[in-house]
Amino acid sequence: MILKLRFALVFALISFQSFSQITGTVTDSNNQPLPFVNIYIENTYIGTTSNEEGNYELNIKQAKNYTVVFQFLGYKTVKKEVEITSFPFTLDTVMVDEEISLNEVVINSEENPADKIIREAIAKRKENLEKIKSYKADFYSRGLIRIKDAPEKIMGTEIGDLGGGLDSTRSGVIYLSETISKLEFLRPNKLKEKILASKVSGDDNGFSFNNAIDVEYNLYEKTIELGNLIISPIANNAFGYYRYKLEGVFYDDRGNLINKIKVTPRRENDPVYEGLIYIVEDQWTIYAAELDITGVQARIPAVDKIRITQNYSFSEQDAIWAKISQNIDFKYGIFGIKGDGRFTAVYSNYEFNAGLTPNDFSREIVSFANEANKKDSIFWKSVRPVPLTEEEITDYIKKDSIQVVRESKTYQDSVDTVKNKFKLGDIFGGYTYTNSYENWSVGVTSPIQAISFNTVQGWNANVGAFYRKSYDDYKRYISISGNINYGFSEDRLRGSVSATYKFNDTSRPFITLSGGVVTQQFNPSEPISSGLNTGFSLFSEKNFMKIYEKSFAQVAYSNELFNGFRLGATLGYERRKALFNTTDQAWYPKDDRDYTSNNPLDETAYGIAPFATHNIMKLNLSARINFAQNYLSYPDSKYNIPNSKYPTVILGYEKGFSSSIDAYDFDQVKIRVTQGLNVADKGRLRYNLKAGKFFNADDIAFVDYQHFNGNQTNFGEGSYLNVFNNLPYYTASTNDSYLEMHAEHDFNGFLLGKVPLLKKLNFNLIVGAHALATPDNNPYQEYSIGLDNIGWGKFRFLRLDYVRSYQSGFQSDAIIFGLKFF
Repeated sequence: MILKLRFALVFALISFQSFSQITGTVTDSNNQPLPFVNIYIENTYIGTTSNEEGNYELNIKQAKNYTVVFQFLGYKTVKKEVEITSFPFTLDTVMVDEEISLNEVVINSEENPADKIIREAIAKRKENLEKIKSYKADFYSRGLIRIKDAPEKIMGTEIGDLGGGLDSTRSGVIYLSETISKLEFLRPNKLKEKILASKVSGDDNGFSFNNAIDVEYNLYEKTIELGNLIISPIANNAFGYYRYKLEGVFYDDRGNLINKIKVTPRRENDPVYEGLIYIVEDQWTIYAAELDITGVQARIPAVDKIRITQNYSFSEQDAIWAKISQNIDFKYGIFGIKGDGRFTAVYSNYEFNAGLTPNDFSREIVSFANEANKKDSIFWKSVRPVPLTEEEITDYIKKDSIQVVRESKTYQDSVDTVKNKFKLGDIFGGYTYTNSYENWSVGVTSPIQAISFNTVQGWNANVGAFYRKSYDDYKRYISISGNINYGFSEDRLRGSVSATYKFNDTSRPFITLSGGVVTQQFNPSEPISSGLNTGFSLFSEKNFMKIYEKSFAQVAYSNELFNGFRLGATLGYERRKALFNTTDQAWYPKDDRDYTSNNPLDETAYGIAPFATHNIMKLNLSARINFAQNYLSYPDSKYNIPNSKYPTVILGYEKGFSSSIDAYDFDQVKIRVTQGLNVADKGRLRYNLKAGKFFNADDIAFVDYQHFNGNQTNFGEGSYLNVFNNLPYYTASTNDSYLEMHAEHDFNGFLLGKVPLLKKLNFNLIVGAHALATPDNNPYQEYSIGLDNIGWGKFRFLRLDYVRSYQSGFQSDAIIFGLKFF
């Protein structure tokens, strides 16, 4: 059966040439194939590009006379008039080097000629940008990612053959995908894509993640979002970031003088390109671009270099230069993994200024036609504008043929048999048993991995177990987990269990049932991790973590009721009990220091409970609002894209009722507003504002106070937008109203990148301001200045901050060491 399937695929991929209208090969004068040549019908946007082997296919509808244009940077444009009476029609072309000269350039000693050209392009940038008010177009995208010399394991985890993509040298194609789409665009930023066909190598049910939105790089915009915000070579402020040199000029097939200009960064780590941009004389439009950017500049550490190549075509009818092709080539390498890839995009059949209005657009920016992933090879052969290379044909044949085998029960059981064998490392990392064919797994965690110390339990260890079953390609699942914790000093066993069911992958409703007996920090945000508390307790005799015992049973539900609005609700019963220190063990006890009590209200209140043991019912309601949220619609799935122009607002209501102590009942309303936004080329500003008010809460249990994330260590954990790094953990807790504000600005190299010597370090300057106001305390403020992106090469995980705090005057200062992946 596999042999027959292989022959069928070969026949489908190779023999359906009759669906291609004009086909051929493009070579240079040395008979070497030229990849990524633009081929189009003159005065139209009907076009394609050649593949890596120089082959092309140009799909046209009628047999008649055409002028076919071949355009490629560095080569003379070729025009061929053809009379087509039948299909397929073969048209091979040889291209010769462009004669690029400086002879016609008048050199003015007072001004660099390239600067003059760029100033003209900048002056016309906005006009050229706004020429295209709207358009409709056909879009084709192909993505290819290769890996070379892949390791057997990454951080101890076996990676296998990556879906059949690796050969005997552990190199090969690990991703190959194509899409055919219809685009609609309305200035300034409305772009809608309907994917008519989607193909993923080795997955006949898969949907490609290639889409036009992700590769919409418009050099007429001031900045282009590519990891970082990259400054265009013709942005208004471009001269502050680029140097320009006129490499030469040539004439295109229409007699336009084209200026070839080399752009180089003034500072190597700035978010800018390096390469070539071609400007049309007098029109001052972009003819083509070939621009490189490093992973450092784009703030994508795994990437070595990205090259963006764009080509434009002019239509006399529309008097518009429009982008007809774009290639994104990249090389990557990290953790011993290296490789390269390419994403090719072809735009054709433009219809400009087609009368589109805002009413033609919704928040859905990507959708799929019915059966988009079920198109056969005959269909793809008839519509694919760029022919497959031999490598791509081989990858499709190989993976599509072995997919039948890999999806069989026999094969998946055999793979599981190997993976499910117990290994020595499982003692430290836990063990998982998987049944891939039935999509379920079960396992246990390692107690060694979760050993910690606190003064209430002493040494304690956790052992967990879990079961997960997935349905409908992981769009639905049920997950059951349990955990047992034993504290050796207090000789106490506790445990909990939880079960979660996900109903679908569109609105993503979840329901969770849970219950058990656990220890929990008074601040449920857990401002100090068990690992950090263990270290400070044993080495410095500082027991910052304060915990109590909670017995509980609760149900939680959340769902996106409509786009951008997610509602969550939790109802539960809790029994709270105060706990006390049971050990004074320390590896390096201090003569002048003892452990503090486990009472966060008074560190000297040994044996005194901060609240009375009680039962209470708790209700929590929350509404998360993402204004103007866009989304991608995949069959049976929805992927949300928050709109950074607007803040995210979270509204909350919390109620404690039916307590065994009447005074412990309370109500609280709260609001949170958070946003991150780019400030032109000056970096990124983020803020997080929170406010709330308690009602009927004069004598509630300290457990239910509003607690603020403090930090009494010199180590930063989690987001700095939700913590006061120089505030004791529970000194500001309140049962009244409160206002909490955090803001940080990351200059992202804007300042330090301009300082000699410092710019070579590639550090980022970050400044922060934090404030807290409650009725019972004077206003508290913190100000910080720090360095981020500290490290070596691609490994830049460190952050260092200096913090000063004020409350009715200067309080104290601190140095905070942080890791970005916390």
